[in-house]
Amino acid sequence: MTPRVAPPFRADHVGSLLRPQRLLDARDEHAAGRIDAAELRKIEDEAITEVVAMQEEVGLSSATDGEFRRSSWHMDFLYQLDGVDKVEDANLKVQFHNTDGDIEFVTPDLRVDGRIGLSKTIFADAFTALAERVKTTTPKLTIPSPGMLHYRGGRAAIDETVYPDLAEFRADLAAAYRAEVRALADLGCHYLQLDDTSLAYLNDPKQRAQLTARGDDAEHAHLQTIELINDSLRGRPDTLSVTTHMCRGNFRSSWVAEGGYDFVAEALFNELDVNGFFLEFDDERSGTFAPLRFVPKGKVVVLGLVTTKRGELESKDDLKRRIEEASKYVDIDQLCLSPQCGFASTKDGNALTYEQEVAKLRLVVETAAEVWG
Repeated sequence: MTPRVAPPFRADHVGSLLRPQRLLDARDEHAAGRIDAAELRKIEDEAITEVVAMQEEVGLSSATDGEFRRSSWHMDFLYQLDGVDKVEDANLKVQFHNTDGDIEFVTPDLRVDGRIGLSKTIFADAFTALAERVKTTTPKLTIPSPGMLHYRGGRAAIDETVYPDLAEFRADLAAAYRAEVRALADLGCHYLQLDDTSLAYLNDPKQRAQLTARGDDAEHAHLQTIELINDSLRGRPDTLSVTTHMCRGNFRSSWVAEGGYDFVAEALFNELDVNGFFLEFDDERSGTFAPLRFVPKGKVVVLGLVTTKRGELESKDDLKRRIEEASKYVDIDQLCLSPQCGFASTKDGNALTYEQEVAKLRLVVETAAEVWG
């Protein structure tokens, strides 16, 4: 099989990692005004140095900063786009599910009340700091897909006096992302991941029904998102590998949506202009591998077979068996392995320990080496 020297790698991971307690404490201290921004930055830098070293020690080929400077995988980015305002007196509420019942994710809502633009490169300092710390790995930056801005609030969250036509909104949003992508590439970023839960959520009939109820065209929403992402990536340099990650929600070991990738698969794999797809396949909620039959030659699928929602370690033999099963639908040379999601999409993190997180990452590396060499 062909060695992979460009992202995504045979053993890879989604990006977010469990925050150490001292970092969480420092955030609380900063919010209370007891430490300043410089002290918080110092503690972040120390934690990121350690977590990068951990990723390199377990043998990964890519490293992230664990998203340690963020509270949320997507909102911290979206709030920094020109034209997007945080609505402090209104909350966005999303219901998550787990084996014990339901929990609610609550964050300040957002509203598009101006023209979308990019006045500064978002996460530029975060990427530069990460790149300075890696020794043996490729620094990887994760940002939310442009599709997340519209999916969260729909038409109601976009001021009609600013954007009477949503086509103009999408054009401005894509232009802002193109500027962001170019700027990140100029900083030396060779591995960028666009996280997009909507492309997984839309496989769930209940989620499509919710979109229809608020006035969206749920049957074609995935096609609009694919077009938007492609427009956002247009003209990117050949030196930049771009992947997308699609899961069904990840908050304190809970999820939002269910269902396989069948509804979006044919258009997703054939039309989305990315180098690889990180897909969630850790339990029965994710459906079968059958949608992988639509993956064309030249595209890579990263099988998210190792769950981040529980601490119990998967069997290496079971992982190999599932990789073999997936290879019935797409050539094994087009497959890689990773956890199915991040370990901490928000600062809260999932219900497992740091030691369990490390063991799972090491398992991914060891299994990939035994399967692909």
